[in-house]
Amino acid sequence: MNTPDHAHSQLPDNAGDWLLPLARTAIAEEIGADPGLRGDVPTPIPDWLGSQGATFVTLSQNGQLRGCIGSLLAHRPLVDDLRDNAVASAIHDHRFPTLAAADLTRTDIEVSVLSKPEPIRFSSRAELEGQLHPGVDGLILTIELRRATFLPQVWEQLPDPALFLDQLVQKAGVSPERVDWSSDRVTAERYTVTDWSE
Repeated sequence: MNTPDHAHSQLPDNAGDWLLPLARTAIAEEIGADPGLRGDVPTPIPDWLGSQGATFVTLSQNGQLRGCIGSLLAHRPLVDDLRDNAVASAIHDHRFPTLAAADLTRTDIEVSVLSKPEPIRFSSRAELEGQLHPGVDGLILTIELRRATFLPQVWEQLPDPALFLDQLVQKAGVSPERVDWSSDRVTAERYTVTDWSE
């Protein structure tokens, strides 16, 4: 995991001191919020923000999801990935209307930095379920041309592996009973996250 092109294992414990205000600032600038609502980003900007990284940015209001968009693979500098996903979570999550500037003050931000996904080998649904680590694994499920993911945080709402898998299949737009788990066109990958919340 400790590869030079991936930021996940190189993050300091206080990375959130930069990640959270950078995400808030990116959103505030994009939606035209008052400059006073931008994050207070410490200086100088540390070198690790220039390492490649994959992030998810989750927005919530009163404990309810308000937007969540991210990258599954590291393909650009962490700071760029973070800013783009922060903006996308605010204005491009099709499940929600564009975040209004007036709503930014009551919006909480969570930033997750992902490890590199690793394939899980299985030949049946039961075998896949048995390999999952609730509360730890993020899961990417690919069913033919459809793909969906749940961050590890989703285990808090779906602690049972069977239910977790059912909901992820449905998120991919497929009925669980129609999945041929023995097919090589059904694949799963796991990852972990390091996350920070406001």
